[in-house]
Parts: sequence; C-alpha cells; structure tokens
Amino acid sequence: MDVVTLMYGLITYIIYAYGIIHEWWSEETTAVVTGANKGIGFAVVKRLLELGLTVVLTARNAENGSQAAESLRRIGFGNVHFCCLDISDPSSIAAFASWFGRNLGILDILVNNAAVSFNAVGENLIKEPETIIKTNFYGAKLLTEALLPLFRRSVSVSRILNMSSRLGTLNKLRSPSIRRILESEDLTNEQIDATLTQFLQDVKSGTWEKQGWPENWPDYAISKLALNAYSRVLARRYDGKKLSVNCLCPGFTRTSMTGGQGTHTADEAAAIVAKLVLLPPEKLATGKFYICVESKKLISKL
Repeated sequence: MDVVTLMYGLITYIIYAYGIIHEWWSEETTAVVTGANKGIGFAVVKRLLELGLTVVLTARNAENGSQAAESLRRIGFGNVHFCCLDISDPSSIAAFASWFGRNLGILDILVNNAAVSFNAVGENLIKEPETIIKTNFYGAKLLTEALLPLFRRSVSVSRILNMSSRLGTLNKLRSPSIRRILESEDLTNEQIDATLTQFLQDVKSGTWEKQGWPENWPDYAISKLALNAYSRVLARRYDGKKLSVNCLCPGFTRTSMTGGQGTHTADEAAAIVAKLVLLPPEKLATGKFYICVESKKLISKL
C-alpha cells in the first residue's frame, strides 16, 4: 500500500491557490453533516458556513440540534438548516432523506460524522458491539445509500467523506485470512457483512481475541474497518461517475468521545475536513483513506 505524506502548508497552498482561482462552490452548494450538534461535526458545519456553503446540521437529539443551529444563526449564518436524524434508526434515515428531497433537493457533500463508542481512552472492553456496528457502520451506509439518488454528480463532482479512525486500518487485524478478504480489490458488501457477523459471533463465544480481531477499542475499530471497506467498494462503484468517496481519521481530537483528551482541537480537525471536501474537481481523489497524524500533517493511503 503506497503512502504519501502531505504537509498541511502544502495542502493549504494547493487548495487555496487553485480554490481562489477555480472556486467551484457557492451558496447553492449543499452539504449534510451528521452528528453535528457538538464536537467535530459542529465545527465542520461552522467552517463550511464560513466558506459560503449551505449546510444541513443533523443530530439525534432534536433539542440539542436545533439549539446548535440557532447558535450559528445568531452569529450571522443564515444558510444553516437543522433536521433531526438518528442514523441508528432506519425509519429516521428514510424520514430525513424524504425531508431533504422536499426542502433542498440536491446534495453536493455528505460528511458521515455521527458515531458512538462506549470505551474511555485506554479502555478496551467490548460493551455494546451490536449498537456500535449498527450506528457507526450500518447507519452511515444506510444514510449514504438513501441519499445517493440526490447527489448532483456534475462536473464539480459530488463528495462523500466518511469520518473514520486509524483503529480501523487493515494493519490492526491480526488474522491474515480476514485481512486478505478485506484488502481484496474485488471486495463485496456481502463479504463485509459476513466479516461483521463473524466478529459478533466470536464476541459471543468469547474467542474474539484468539481470532485476531483488533485489540484496541475492538468493537469501535471493527465498525470503522467496515466503514473503510464499504467506502472502497462504493468508490469503485462510482468511479468515473462524478462522485468521490473518501475516509478521514481526524486524529486524536479533543472531543467528548476522547474525554477531552487529544493533540488538537475540533476546529483544527474541521479545517482539514473542509479542505478535503472542497478540493477542486481536478485535484479530487477517490477511494482514499486520509489520516491526520498531527494537526498540520496528513498521510494519504491508497
């Protein structure tokens, strides 16, 4: 797997040197950000609004989400919309897709940010693996599939960015057989589902450690490993069809999930997200997994 290291300053130059001259987005460009009432999601919404886009802020809790959107309106961002969305609930996803179709119609950018974990930093227990997988993987997948017909897919190229984790990289798998399946160029959604089913069976039988699954935050890691794999499958499916699909690990960011620990802020992570989803079409890759190893350094894996 080739690895290309990119310095933040160079990324900034590339994006804004080209972006100022060939800025492809406008107020008509619409983005959806999930899990956005706080943390990285909220910071991404704010950054995209600052850059002039129309943004839909979603949150599972209606009161928290509407308050977050209103706080942005109070400081002058009139292009923010709120809709309640629980990605762990298929009926909520269907309702959101219907609402978006009626009210906004065309989608340009989707940032799948919503996720859950029940471990503290340094804790590696498996507590609610079904809930974590249902939310972090199947929720993001079902929402993406529901919104696919609404993407603009024009010359500007629509973009999906799945917020992931380096915990879900293939090198965290200690089982060579599982790794061979997931790194195959011919990987299918059915194989991803079968891998998740096997993990849950191994958890129930108490054999998951012996079977070579990730050791750190194992259930969360598996959910993100599946999301990375699905992103590759989807990128292949839409290759050359004006839709880019990538993943980003924002790094050790100070959020509620990390208990406020981290090497950089949500705003710094959001700046990286915005730069990636606003790359000029001619500079936009697909099927990539970006890792923010520092607030000013990314590595890009093919």
